[in-house]
Amino acid sequence: MSANTPAAVVVLAAGEGTRMKSATPKVLHEISGRSLVGHVVAASRELDPDHLVVVVGHAREQVQAHLAEIDAEVRTAFQAQQNGTGHAVRMALEELGGNVEGTVVVVCGDTPLLTGETLTALVATHAADSNAVTVLSAEVPDSTGYGRIVRDLDTGAVTAIVEHKDASDIQRAIREINSGVFAFDGQLLADALGKVRTDNSQGEEYLTDVLSILREAGHRVGASVAADHREILGINNRVQLAEARALLNARLLERAMLGGVTVIDPATTFIDVTVTFGQDALVHPGTQLLGATHIAGGAEVGPNTRLIDTTVHAGARVDNSVATGAEIGEGASVGPYAYLRPGTKLGLKSKVGAYVEIKKSTIGEGTKVPHLSYVGDATIGDFTNIGAASVFVNYDGESKHHSTIGSHCRTGADNMFVAPVTVGDGVYTAAGSVITKDVPSGALAVARGQQRNIEGWVARKRPGSAAAQAAQAAPPETSGKS
Repeated sequence: MSANTPAAVVVLAAGEGTRMKSATPKVLHEISGRSLVGHVVAASRELDPDHLVVVVGHAREQVQAHLAEIDAEVRTAFQAQQNGTGHAVRMALEELGGNVEGTVVVVCGDTPLLTGETLTALVATHAADSNAVTVLSAEVPDSTGYGRIVRDLDTGAVTAIVEHKDASDIQRAIREINSGVFAFDGQLLADALGKVRTDNSQGEEYLTDVLSILREAGHRVGASVAADHREILGINNRVQLAEARALLNARLLERAMLGGVTVIDPATTFIDVTVTFGQDALVHPGTQLLGATHIAGGAEVGPNTRLIDTTVHAGARVDNSVATGAEIGEGASVGPYAYLRPGTKLGLKSKVGAYVEIKKSTIGEGTKVPHLSYVGDATIGDFTNIGAASVFVNYDGESKHHSTIGSHCRTGADNMFVAPVTVGDGVYTAAGSVITKDVPSGALAVARGQQRNIEGWVARKRPGSAAAQAAQAAPPETSGKS
């Protein structure tokens, strides 16, 4: 095992988070596509630790179930009573069998901006300086309310962490603060935790007491300064949640833009950590890209578009639309105001136009569903045109049924395809038809009643009305008069 590979990472996630004012445990609140604890677990995994233990307490069943979904190898330790951070770490070490040989990193489960890069630097500093414990610190513009890091001027070692209320005027001028994230020598940590007292105002075991215990025993305490002080921000309420979301979103967009993506207006564009891009993708204002969405090179999305778990292939265009679980083929066009539901697959250079909804359907190459239509549970071949105001009637009140439309078809406006039904290749259908039977290839399908004109009906049934007067004044060629 490398000195820079920790034996364990312990994530503290047992608290209730009452200031969130929520039925949802604090660490399960989400920003940018991951829960708060999910972000911390992902950053911790970049260290490649031998063990990753999350200490759970409040709503442990919910938190454990979530952890099992996002990382099956995470272990959990139960802190039945929240008796302080030191007690929480003791519960984690007991889960690991007591003493842990090697480095133990302790992080907070509500710090979603913390990066693997910063944790890696912390562990590297810990090993290089042969520290018993290394504090992750940060230099902040305003250190009011934080514990100050006091260092030995000659060695740079940490001599104390002084809380704001206890700090002298000189100490209050220090801008380097404690983050609550630490790297420990595992065996020294286990021994020191056994010496932590509870004779404080809260009657709790404080993890920070371990630092003074180790220092008084002659061991070195050091610090590693985070490159960006905002990484250590913890979340305690909805205001801080929103602030962290904005910071993380800006970080994600910056990474995308530096990777070759054009984002017209970052202020109105939101993406999840799981979204990926190809070079020269273009994102217009008011766009949300969520989940496992991928925007390929040369594709263009937005404005005012929301894509969830959707793949947009090269050269495709999505305008003012919503898609979930869809695949949009190369060079395809979607919108404006289209809705693609799960299972939608659009072929090469296909088109889904204004006010069209597609669900669990495959649309072939070059096929167009231009406007005002619903296509559900269907397969449509290549180079077919679906007329305006068409509806695929896929539900009989109990079950969904499938419709198949062939290639090179021209279906009329205001058609209804009553599933299950198959329309062959090269078929034409008349406007206003209700297609309930299979149509053989090359046929014209007409399924509508014959038109009947009842002359003089308005004059007889609506005498004196504006319609009757207009009909009376109409030219003979339009009124049926000879």
